[in-house]
Amino acid sequence: MARLHSSDIAAATGGTVIRGDASRTFSSFGIDSRTIIPGGLFFAIIAERDGHDYVAAAAARGAAGAVVSHDIPGADPSFVLFKVKDTVAALQDLARIVLAARTVKVVGITGSVGKTTTKEFVATLLAPSFRVLKSEANLNNHLGLALSILRIEDDDEVAVLEMGMSALGEIRTLTKIAPPDIAVITNVAPVHLAFLGTMEAIATAKGEILEGLKSGGTAVLNSDDGWGRTLAKRAPGPVIFFGNGDDAEIRASEFIPLGFDGLQFRLFYDGSDHILQMPFLAEMHVQNFLAALGAARALGLPWDRLEPAMAGLAPVAKRGMIIRLTDGITIIDDSYNSSPQALEAALRGYGRLPAKRHVAVLGDMLELGHEASTFHETAGRRAAQLGWDIVAIVGPLGRRIAEGARAEGLAANRILEFATSAEAADALPEFIAPNDLILIKGSRGVRMERIVDRLRDLFKEI
Repeated sequence: MARLHSSDIAAATGGTVIRGDASRTFSSFGIDSRTIIPGGLFFAIIAERDGHDYVAAAAARGAAGAVVSHDIPGADPSFVLFKVKDTVAALQDLARIVLAARTVKVVGITGSVGKTTTKEFVATLLAPSFRVLKSEANLNNHLGLALSILRIEDDDEVAVLEMGMSALGEIRTLTKIAPPDIAVITNVAPVHLAFLGTMEAIATAKGEILEGLKSGGTAVLNSDDGWGRTLAKRAPGPVIFFGNGDDAEIRASEFIPLGFDGLQFRLFYDGSDHILQMPFLAEMHVQNFLAALGAARALGLPWDRLEPAMAGLAPVAKRGMIIRLTDGITIIDDSYNSSPQALEAALRGYGRLPAKRHVAVLGDMLELGHEASTFHETAGRRAAQLGWDIVAIVGPLGRRIAEGARAEGLAANRILEFATSAEAADALPEFIAPNDLILIKGSRGVRMERIVDRLRDLFKEI
């Protein structure tokens, strides 16, 4: 983590030390009093809750100081208090200045689907050649990005940073904190329609990462996506396209499913063809891989520098992870999130895996606006068309999934309906049989991981 003297923190944040040892140095930073590291600096963020109410709790857990916008009565005299005008702006300014002071290449990654997996793939591919900092988990908003940057070490050479959004202007804010040298847009898909309204607005919001590119920076865009070529016009520098079509500089073709062993396909990279077998069970992960290769190509890495790192590529937790249970039961844990495009890819890819029965446990897809019902009904139709034997739905919107499955002829006794993930977690196990394959997928707000945890407890992982 960055080691920063109190005077540097005060200067970067426009703040003043109003209490405590002004000569203290900090090397860890946080916004959650429950996870603060002893000796760390706590930022009292005002959001749904007022972080100022938790300064004492942070101190009790070992924090040595806090950034606040007003004094905290009763604080220990040795506890360092930095007073600033706005604690969110202070955190962002500190991260921006820390990053700008280093000669680090920034790979910024956004997109509607696959950001986190692509981020992990980029970091894995680059690790043999560079000292890499990456965003932890899905810390991709105006707070998480800043916290990720403040974990930087003096010898880091590349920062791989996920950039998320749910409204116009949010990615523009992130690029001001961390201007990318390489900007990756995985795709533009119907996500956050409830906030943005149209696909054009989603594309505009994602395209803000291109406006934030450094001079001479490279854009990595999806040529299969209907928006890739349009977005390319906003790129101020070179563009690398990835996809399955012949017009992509980095492309995959000739897919051969190998069951649980993954996929075999032909890859074109840096002017050469390669036959690969990768542990990806669905082609959407190949798209993430191609995007990651685009970032590697922008950094000038030849094939022989990348090939050894590929053994480390695998689906990320809750994003297509395979869980083997007793009685031959297999879970595909894709519980982290869901959207129409991602669900279609999951149903198609995982539906061809060998199993006695294929069981799709599908939660609501949230934030889809006025088209939500149509998207859910289409998902149900696709599940039936692709041969899923049982469709279990979770949540009120899931009823439209059930309607779509029934409309395509799936028998009523093969459609299960649950109001909540807790209800599904309790009732679903009695419907599970040996050698079932179970896909579990839904938006974060539906908490589909409860079902995964329940099945793991009952059937035991092997």
